[in-house]
Amino acid sequence: MSSQVYLAVDLGAESGRVVAGLYDGARLELKTLHRFPNTPLRLPDALTWNVLRQYAEILQGIALAVREAGDAVRSVGVDTWGVDFGLLDARGTLLTNPVHYRDPRTNGIMENVQAMVGADTIYEYTGIQFMPINTLYQLVAVQQQHPGLLELADKMLMMPDLFHYWLSGVMVSERTIASTSQMMDARTGEWALDLLRHIGLPTHFLPEIVPPGTPLGKLRRAIVEETGAPAIEVITPGSHDTASAVAAVPAAPGSDFAYISSGTWSLMGVELSEPLINAHSRTLNFTNEGGVHGTIRFLRNIMGLWLVQECRRAYAREGQEYTYEQLTQMAAEAEPFRAVIDPDDRRFLNPPDMRQAIREYCETSAQPAPETPGQFVRCCLESLALRYRWVLEQLQNLLGRRISVIHVVGGGSQNRLLCQFTADACHRTVLTGPVEATAAGNVMLQMIALGELKGITEGRALIRRSTEMVEYTPRDTEAWDSAYERFLRLVE
Repeated sequence: MSSQVYLAVDLGAESGRVVAGLYDGARLELKTLHRFPNTPLRLPDALTWNVLRQYAEILQGIALAVREAGDAVRSVGVDTWGVDFGLLDARGTLLTNPVHYRDPRTNGIMENVQAMVGADTIYEYTGIQFMPINTLYQLVAVQQQHPGLLELADKMLMMPDLFHYWLSGVMVSERTIASTSQMMDARTGEWALDLLRHIGLPTHFLPEIVPPGTPLGKLRRAIVEETGAPAIEVITPGSHDTASAVAAVPAAPGSDFAYISSGTWSLMGVELSEPLINAHSRTLNFTNEGGVHGTIRFLRNIMGLWLVQECRRAYAREGQEYTYEQLTQMAAEAEPFRAVIDPDDRRFLNPPDMRQAIREYCETSAQPAPETPGQFVRCCLESLALRYRWVLEQLQNLLGRRISVIHVVGGGSQNRLLCQFTADACHRTVLTGPVEATAAGNVMLQMIALGELKGITEGRALIRRSTEMVEYTPRDTEAWDSAYERFLRLVE
């Protein structure tokens, strides 16, 4: 291995990974050392994180890295999705298994909270888009369904903060992950205590908020003894996986770009120097999440490749095993624009059978439903590209300027069909890569924290040198314009 090794722990929707970032002084190479399932655990009372297994897998990945690289391992940082959390007592013991955001416990909660304090008030404080899965509504659900539990809690730690605590012994909340909770004041970067008290939530368990790239100290002694690791640093990256992914967008300085962090979810937006909070952005449900180095990730969540993943899972339950490559090839050969759906319709959040949810959507919108695997997947990919165009247009209206290029990073950048559809639908050049954007950004933030890189500009230059980008240019735009008119009739 290289003389400098940084470990990124990235917990995604389907799997977790411990990735080594190898830096030779000129280029950054990413090497996956350990991959493991990260599927939720369905208990009798809730859909939960399998959190102890994930922690054990993280330790195994650290041990593997140390066996391979020894003292060259300098640091480790954890990232994952937003909104989920663990509650700990005064001794630092986990009170309950953290609940997964796809659990239905928040059904109806968001609407009740909005009726209590007003959606305008919540958005004015937090600048965060309204989603029923947000931490704010999960906590209200805990308060209502498990009376007294919040009073027992001494600390609430977002999921990467929980793993950082177990690794370092330090309890803090990193800003990018805290911002996803809809409980942080977007302007001050601190907890919105007045809002939370108005809602009736306790606030005694909220930890200090620290910026991304904060060193938390060395690995705990027990971990050093268990893994054989040297006393490596634990560093908060952009602990929200999208924050790390956006940090790794290899945009040239001064370029006017939008990004799509493409995976189970698609997160599409721009970087701003300060929050954009007004009635228009609230109506359009744009979010102001914390970014790295003082930036704001002004973006909108889009359902993403979850649609395809769940179609694939439905076929697998019936004994029809398809690879993603096979499904994409079948989609490329399928009839274009047979049916168009709104990817963000709530019926697609966690249906028992994604195909049936799509059929029902098509029935209610008077469209012929897909029938074959290729038709289902093409419907999903075309509809995602049309939603990207809608978000792009809203971004430009809010910003008052034209966005010239779209950078697609993350696992979805490997789906060449979706990337071409995105260029076609949006009438924009699309640049893809890196595929491992989250891990790259995670490692980059650790390198900045340890003084190996001077800042994000130098970090992005390193990632540009280390990444093979693919360019897609628009074509067949007339057919996409016609399909977009159909899409607008569904969503507006």
